[in-house]
Amino acid sequence: MTKSDESFMTVEEARRISAPLYEALNKPSEKNVSELLAQACNDDYHSYHTNQEFLTRDQLADVFKAMGETVPDLAWEVVDIHVVDDMMIVRGEATGTPVKEFWGAAPTGKSFRTMAIDVFTVRDGRLAKGYHIENWATAIQQLNA
Repeated sequence: MTKSDESFMTVEEARRISAPLYEALNKPSEKNVSELLAQACNDDYHSYHTNQEFLTRDQLADVFKAMGETVPDLAWEVVDIHVVDDMMIVRGEATGTPVKEFWGAAPTGKSFRTMAIDVFTVRDGRLAKGYHIENWATAIQQLNA
C-alpha cells in the first residue's frame, strides 16, 4: 500500500458514511430526512439524475419526503458496496406499495421491488456528489401487472 492509498476509504467506512442517506429512504415520511441527509452529505452536495442535472441536499430531502407520502412503506436495502479511491458504488433494492399515483401508475395495492445503482464521491468523510439510477420502469410494470 502506498502512502496515497492509505487515505482511501474502506467498505466499512463507506457503509458508515452512506448509512444516514439510506436510513432517510426507509419510511421517509416518519423521519427527519433533512437531518439525516445533513449527517451523510456535505452542504454543497449534488444528487445527479442526469449527467448535467442535479438536486441540492435540501431539494433531495423534499423528494424523499414526497416519496414517503406516496409510498409510506418505502424500504431501501443496501445489497452491495464497492470502493474505488474516493468513490463508492452502492447496489441497492427499493421496495414499497404506493398509496398515491406513483410515476403515472395508479395505486392498486400492488408492490414493487427494483434495483438501484448509486455512485458517490466522498470529501471530508461525507458524500460530495451522487449519481443514481433506479429501475423505475420495472417498478411500474410490477404495479401495472
